[in-house]
Amino acid sequence: MKVQVLQENLQRGLAIVGRAVATRSTLPITANVLLQTDKGRLKLAATDLDIAISAWVGAKIDEEGATTVPSRLITDFVSSLPPATALLEIPDRGRQVRLECARNESTITAMDAEDFPRINSISDGVAVQLEPRALRRAIDRVEFAAASDDSRPVLTGVHVKSAPHEKTGAPTLTLASADGFRLAVAEITLSALPDDPIEVIIPARALRELGRLANDANEPIEMRINAQKTQVQFAMTDVELVAQLIQGTFPNYRQLIPESSGTTCTVSVEEFKRETRIAAIFARDGSGIIRLQLQPNSGLPGTLTISARADEIGNNEGSIDAEIVGDATKIAFNSRYLQDVLNALSVEKVALEMTSPSSQGVFRPVGETDYVHVVMPMFVQC
Repeated sequence: MKVQVLQENLQRGLAIVGRAVATRSTLPITANVLLQTDKGRLKLAATDLDIAISAWVGAKIDEEGATTVPSRLITDFVSSLPPATALLEIPDRGRQVRLECARNESTITAMDAEDFPRINSISDGVAVQLEPRALRRAIDRVEFAAASDDSRPVLTGVHVKSAPHEKTGAPTLTLASADGFRLAVAEITLSALPDDPIEVIIPARALRELGRLANDANEPIEMRINAQKTQVQFAMTDVELVAQLIQGTFPNYRQLIPESSGTTCTVSVEEFKRETRIAAIFARDGSGIIRLQLQPNSGLPGTLTISARADEIGNNEGSIDAEIVGDATKIAFNSRYLQDVLNALSVEKVALEMTSPSSQGVFRPVGETDYVHVVMPMFVQC
């Protein structure tokens, strides 16, 4: 193999696929990056066996070939090189890659490409086109609410389903995640429903990586599920991500979203976020609990009081104006869960709906109907 490629292109490609490199694995080659010539371009690929990312960069191919090299070593080395044309060369059946760039030359021990896990591109199954900005927005609003432990594997993923919207009938792709204490549901309007309905569970980590990749995407992203419903592929311009799907049945989360509420509190997201961030400082030493007290005021703006206390440290209380419809009430939330949902919102105002201190709080961005977030309350002695 003999390839000439610009240093900045090689660095960009390594940064893209590096997110899929295995950090701890019993298969040493998964700590490597695959370098392979492919139809006049240089293909880079990495996998940890759960997700795989491939990227193609422009290159001058003098000799076809493939090899794998340690990801961390080549990434650190290439990122330190000056912007110039890099030469990658491997002698026939050689075990070392020679890399030249400007006045730098190195040799890196390689492993055979034949031993690298095979990454198959999905060409069958059902596919749907997704607008990058809408997809990234939905991912940012749901992936953080997935469970981080493996005690219930289905909760470590995001439930993805295509169906006509319940109210409008518009073709919709719904993303939902839950960890037993909170639920996030986001909707993406599609140009058309896929030929066959989609209902799968995608690992939250895979969507997290996709969200990062989608930042640079300008063209529609194709999501394709293979016929066996074991893998999902997201294809972008010059980048592909393939992930193993989680097998199992996702809980019926719709029953967790109340159809009505006793009290609705509408407040500024920025003000709510600021006071919650301040209260969280004290909540760190007080079991992570933030208390909210809603006090309506007939004919005038009501008050939302955000407080936290730690017996050995002190306490904090802050108030903001709020539009409150319903009775005065109070509720307490885990400070991290409260901050997570507020940080996921990009609107001016949010509505908090609740029926009692012991029932779930429902957060809805004002002016948008494509997102809802449910948080279970903390039980405290006031």
